[in-house]
Amino acid sequence: MTLRTRLMILTILGLALTMAVWGWIQLRALDKILIEQQIKTLTGLADTVSTYYQFFPTRRGLSALDNALKDLVQDDVNLARIDIYSINRFGDIDFIAGAGRVPYEWPELTVGKAAEILKPQYIKLNTDGGPALGLLYPAWPDKREDTKVVIGVIVFSQANAEILTRAQHLLIISTGGLLLAILLILLISYGWLIARPLGVIIHTIDEFQAGKYVKRIPMKRMDEWGQLAAHFNEMADEIEQVLARNQELNRRLEERVQEATLKVVQLQKQVNQLQQLTALGYLTATLAHDLGTPLHSIAGLARLLLERGEWPPDAGRMLELIVQQTERLNTVIQNVRRATRPPEPHFEVLSVHDLFNETVPLIEPLMQKSGIELTVKEEFNIPAFYVDRYRLQTALFNLVQNAAEAMPEGGEIVVSAFTEQDHHTVAISVRDNGPGIPAELMEKVCEPFFSTHTNEGLRGLGLAIVQDIMKIHSGRIDIKSQPGEGTEIILYFPVVEIIPSEEINPNPA
Repeated sequence: MTLRTRLMILTILGLALTMAVWGWIQLRALDKILIEQQIKTLTGLADTVSTYYQFFPTRRGLSALDNALKDLVQDDVNLARIDIYSINRFGDIDFIAGAGRVPYEWPELTVGKAAEILKPQYIKLNTDGGPALGLLYPAWPDKREDTKVVIGVIVFSQANAEILTRAQHLLIISTGGLLLAILLILLISYGWLIARPLGVIIHTIDEFQAGKYVKRIPMKRMDEWGQLAAHFNEMADEIEQVLARNQELNRRLEERVQEATLKVVQLQKQVNQLQQLTALGYLTATLAHDLGTPLHSIAGLARLLLERGEWPPDAGRMLELIVQQTERLNTVIQNVRRATRPPEPHFEVLSVHDLFNETVPLIEPLMQKSGIELTVKEEFNIPAFYVDRYRLQTALFNLVQNAAEAMPEGGEIVVSAFTEQDHHTVAISVRDNGPGIPAELMEKVCEPFFSTHTNEGLRGLGLAIVQDIMKIHSGRIDIKSQPGEGTEIILYFPVVEIIPSEEINPNPA
């Protein structure tokens, strides 16, 4: 149901009710006026009869009064009846005289009450001739006989009923015409007052919802529609400003995400590079050790042979070449060791919270690929410590990678941080629920190139690298493992309370 239909129904109901009440009031007022006119007539007749009775109370006078009453009723077609009653001091009621067109006998109780209160009583009656209005008019009492006189006058009110009926019909016709005129005015004015401004508002709101946030309601009025349009336009301005701020915030957020992503990629590259250099350093150190010993032996034996001096010239020359080449190989090995040596440590003040925030994004892809759930826990109020950011990230990455390799079918890894010894030591733990480490292998797990995996590639360097990193930080590593219950590796770092400012680099690489 539309608003116009509802408005029309409510208007019709309201107007019909108002007109009905107004018509009822008008009819009641007209009826009262007609009754008052008849009451004046009744009162005049009763007063005339009372005066005549007071001056002619004899039998001859009563006979003349009776004839006069009959003549009066005969001459006035609206007069139904006139009666005179007397009431003695004992309350007995006697009929004195009367005449009428219709038979009617007044109730004794009604006559007695009128005589007692000495006030006119008006009564609506239904007679054989139709509706009528009766009056009981108390006259002056007869002082000689100590009696009271009550005069009853009845007039027909059929004319009043006809007048009221005609007035009612006229009122209905006029009310219907007025209702039609009002409805016609409402229908004409609805479009100008409601439909047109409402359509403009709805159209603007639809466009606003469609994304046209610059749309405003073009309405300059001083009524309620104008107030609604002004409030909507103010709200639209605020929404447009909020959207502009949100777009700016989104743009800045995208820039920060790009910067953070670039930083994570750079950190990943640096950690990978450091891990590769460390592994290559271990490999080079092992090769240098394995090659250096026989090279020194060869060079020493060649020098001893040259010192004898009993060799032919070509043999002596070959021995000199052997010595020269072994020295050259030794130089090459030393140069390779220097080239593959990890960079010098760069210490800085770092919090565990920042460390986890930078490292977790590096290991999350590995967790997703392995189907492993990673949980990070951080104790409240952990003090900052003095570490090499990238070496520590390398250590954590190696520990998490070893734990993931121990659980090829998936599992859970918990990385946590806490303090010990009254906040003088920061501990970082990496715990998994994998198969654990057998007791007979616990002493070998930190040895370079020791691994239980047979895959190709460099193996057995993870814990060895972590161990060297802990040595650089003057820390220690603790390995706890039970077969079938998982492994926990804890790194302990001392907390440096006072750090010289010249040793802190505010812009870590």
